[in-house]
Amino acid sequence: MSIKENLLNIKKSLPSQVKLIAVSKTYPASAVEEAYKAGHRIFGENKVQEMSEKHEQLPKDIEWHLIGHLQSNKVKYIAPFVAMIHSVDSLKLLQEINKQAQKNNRVIKCLLQIYIASEETKFGLDKEECKALLSSAEFNAMRNIEIVGLMGMATNTDNALQIKTEFASLRSLFNEIRTNYIHKNIQQSELSMGMSSDYKIAIEEGSTMIRVGSSIFGARRYN
Repeated sequence: MSIKENLLNIKKSLPSQVKLIAVSKTYPASAVEEAYKAGHRIFGENKVQEMSEKHEQLPKDIEWHLIGHLQSNKVKYIAPFVAMIHSVDSLKLLQEINKQAQKNNRVIKCLLQIYIASEETKFGLDKEECKALLSSAEFNAMRNIEIVGLMGMATNTDNALQIKTEFASLRSLFNEIRTNYIHKNIQQSELSMGMSSDYKIAIEEGSTMIRVGSSIFGARRYN
């Protein structure tokens, strides 16, 4: 099937409260353009350079989400245009995002990435680190970021029960923060979890954002 057909089939199956982020990493700008022409506007990239290049080439009403691991020294390149950063995994990174957002006279929406998988290759804060960050004086002083929710990646496994349990633990933390952390910088509305292989489980567990690439664009070709 074409990119357009894949995209429309997935969108048709989603509950109204779930946003689809089309993950365009490694795919050419022409593939993004095909999805754009089919009416899609939210795209996710893993790497700063690739996202910056596509932002230059493609229509400016695209909403770009940075979903991959982000180094502090790369924030300045995307701060002028990024719509949301999903992968905030340290206070240091959040401080740099705040600094670069201020330089660009913007408030940048962020998700805190929480480590929920049983894989050492994944990034993220644990639950206590997340709470400590949100309670810190440094966070309280920030004016140019907004924490709009949490992001997590489940273990890459065929064990559906394990995936479900990991997503449920993230939802539990999301609800705890929404109930107990009332702060101008915290607007808990988005729970970003679920990819091509597990997004249906993620939606059952309360995801409001799914990050889907290969099910839309086809098999990835890595250099």
